[in-house]
Amino acid sequence: MKILLDAHAFLWWITDNSKLSSRAREIITDVDNELFLSAVTGWEIAIKVQIGRLKLVNEPQLFIPEQMRINGINSLPIQMSHVLHVFTLPYHHRDPFDRLLIAQAQLEGLPILTTHPHIQKY
Repeated sequence: MKILLDAHAFLWWITDNSKLSSRAREIITDVDNELFLSAVTGWEIAIKVQIGRLKLVNEPQLFIPEQMRINGINSLPIQMSHVLHVFTLPYHHRDPFDRLLIAQAQLEGLPILTTHPHIQKY
């Protein structure tokens, strides 16, 4: 199965954070699953590092691609269709990063591995 990782799932996985559930760990380690990280998630992480809300061991432009390579995670680019699909989403949540991630997941048929309950509303 193809799985789209939310920022928290990605960060908790690569840092071995105990907040990542055992079920999420099973999904990530299942060799039959193909993992994806959206460009919007990279953008979100980069902004959080820049404004001091997140610390990484290296700059995002080095750290994220390296961790994706090490962990066999594919990149999901942002397409115009993804951006425009955001318009069709109900306004359950205001976070623009999550809304674009949801649009990508819907159009690409990818379940999102996330801890955010508001994403389930979509």
